[in-house]
Amino acid sequence: MDPLPTPQTQQGRHGLAALLAQPRTAVIGLDFDGTLAPIVADPEQARAHPDAVPALAALAPEVASVAVITGRPADVAVRYSGFGDVPGLEHLTVLGHYGAERWDAATGEITAPAPHPGVAAVRAELPALLERAGAGQGTWIEEKGRAVAVHTRRATDPQATFESLRAPLADLAARHGLIVEPGRLVLELRPPGMDKGVALTEHVRTTGARCVVYAGDDLGDLPAFAAVDELRTDGTPGLLICSGSTEVTELAERADLVVDGPEGVVALLRALAAQLG
Repeated sequence: MDPLPTPQTQQGRHGLAALLAQPRTAVIGLDFDGTLAPIVADPEQARAHPDAVPALAALAPEVASVAVITGRPADVAVRYSGFGDVPGLEHLTVLGHYGAERWDAATGEITAPAPHPGVAAVRAELPALLERAGAGQGTWIEEKGRAVAVHTRRATDPQATFESLRAPLADLAARHGLIVEPGRLVLELRPPGMDKGVALTEHVRTTGARCVVYAGDDLGDLPAFAAVDELRTDGTPGLLICSGSTEVTELAERADLVVDGPEGVVALLRALAAQLG
């Protein structure tokens, strides 16, 4: 059995104790890429850690809800994770596009608003912008339906290319009413008004949860960390978990508990399921 690690902070220990004492009142929020799934060079090849679904199937029935909150479209996250038609996942929800889309395992249905028109406009202009910026070699565009992302991981100098594209992509996004969400060697252009913090807070309130756990690995998870901090200030115990990496350190500095990437996240989920089952 995987041991249950001890959070480094008092707030984290309080959050874990609250989860163990009253699991049926707890929401467990999880990022997908870098948290449940290892980061890979081609995002279309990303898949959940092989032990993630069994761990979640064991854990989900013991808590109020498990919510996977991701920038990916909800149907893509469901497909890449293998969540469809898995017994035990009836309490699992996928909040795609930072919460703009919702998939519930109990029904298998996706609900979503109409797409933002700025995404199509940005998509049309991006190839020429990248060519003008001299960023074509090794840089590629990921179509995300309600957003579009530019990856630099395959560039000759991934970090320099990433930094050089920040300003022109921010200008392009602003002209079409979008924002830029930076991540691990990726810049995503998407509609404003929704982020992982908003999505997590709304889900906690909707479920009536009295305890919240969130695990993430990237800059896009910082709003969710901030949301947990705000909920803790309001009296809701919470636990912040960082799926550790060398590419992003901000989350590790703010987390109550740092684990070793998706392997560590899955081990923690298994340990929680064993403790609660």
